Amino acid sequence: MSRWEPDARGRLEKAALDLYSERGYEQTTAAQIAERAGLTERTFFRHYADKREVLFGGSSLLEEFFVDALAGTPDTAPPIDAMATTLEAVAALFLERHEHSRQRQAVIVANAELRERELIKLASLSAALAATLRRRGVEDPAATLTAEAGITVFKVGFERWVGDNGDRPLADFLRESLNELKVVTGGG
Repeated sequence: MSRWEPDARGRLEKAALDLYSERGYEQTTAAQIAERAGLTERTFFRHYADKREVLFGGSSLLEEFFVDALAGTPDTAPPIDAMATTLEAVAALFLERHEHSRQRQAVIVANAELRERELIKLASLSAALAATLRRRGVEDPAATLTAEAGITVFKVGFERWVGDNGDRPLADFLRESLNELKVVTGGG
């Protein structure tokens, strides 16, 4: 094992995802992940609190990107249009990431503890978006409803995208999900 190689976090994430897919989440240890990545277990714990967090290490960056994208939309845009613009921007993060996203989602869906963590991540994201909308002058309950609707559109579109063959970008699925929401609410 070498003392230092670049991208320890990326290597740990890849090793964890591969091992979780091969052996299952419950059957994989942090030590095995570190070994597969060519790192020490100590290095693993320098980057992640536990083996669950290796799948959610990018959550804060994703939340920051969502919030920044929403904050950067024109102040004159209606809340749902600002959310639609935000979803388009976020979808660009997932270009060329279909296989990784599909594999990650399969691991999460197969484990109740990981599904719970994913729901916590989405709830945190929704709260951050609602706060951003309130800072833009959108009052509640409109800010909360828009944030929750945006996260639901993201979740449904994302699940459909990872279940697809990867030929179409995430943005297509997000647009379709938003249009479906507009239809069921009588706004489309």
